[in-house]
This record gives sequence, C-alpha cells and structure tokens, in this order.
Amino acid sequence: MQYSEAQQGRVFVIRLEDGDIVHEKLEQFARDHAMTRASFIAVGGADKGSLLVVGPEEGRSHPVIPMTHELYDVHEITGTGTIFPDEQGNPMLHAHFACGREENTVTGCIRNGVKVWHVMEVIMTELLDNNASRKLDAQTGFKLLIP
Repeated sequence: MQYSEAQQGRVFVIRLEDGDIVHEKLEQFARDHAMTRASFIAVGGADKGSLLVVGPEEGRSHPVIPMTHELYDVHEITGTGTIFPDEQGNPMLHAHFACGREENTVTGCIRNGVKVWHVMEVIMTELLDNNASRKLDAQTGFKLLIP
C-alpha cells in the first residue's frame, strides 16, 4: 500500500447537462477552476450509447486488452471518482459508475465516454496540500496513481 495525506479544499455542486460527456466536462471544470486534485460523487442518468470499460479480456494477460460495454438505452447511474494530474500536469479523471435499468446493472470505468441523459449531479471536493499524480506504468500500460 502507498498513501499520502491531503486536506479538503473547496466543495463544488455541479449539474452536468444533457449530452455532456462526463469525463471531458469534469476535467475541463478542474482546469477552469485551477484544481489539480479532487474526489467526487455523481448521480443521474447516462444516455444510450455511453461506453464503459468493464474489465480486461484476460485477467493477467499482457498487454491488457480492455472490454467495453455500450449502454443499450438510458440508465440510472451512481458513481465516484478522482482527479489527479498526469505527467504533463493536466487533470485526469478516473471514475467508475454503476449503471442500472430495470433489473440489469453494469459497472465500469467511464473513460471511454459516458454521455449525460438530461441531468447528472456531481459533488466535487478539492484535495489540497498533496503531490499525488498519475504516471504511466510500463508493465500495465495504465496511468497509475502515485501517492
């Protein structure tokens, strides 16, 4: 386990709107508000055609080949995530959403593009006094959090 300590900064109440791509809008929000590190929770709707990464094809294979899932219709979502700077200092989001419709639920990473259906509410908390960042890991190909 690796860790670092952070202090809570500003707290933002955000409403994303119909058609917004979640990770793009939240990363832009972070840039616009000079925020490099944050955590957030989200609730709302994801539109048909949204894409989730739902796991690797093979658990321990190299290279990692991601599996994707496209939402077949509108789904209710709840999710959480973080924002930390990449190696160029750009805020980079990592979030997982659980997306449900009737008795079916799929959970995955939203990095490939989850589109808001009408509205999504986000509470974002800035993290201060911390130097954690994301760095490319040659073995996995992931930009891993370095606390």
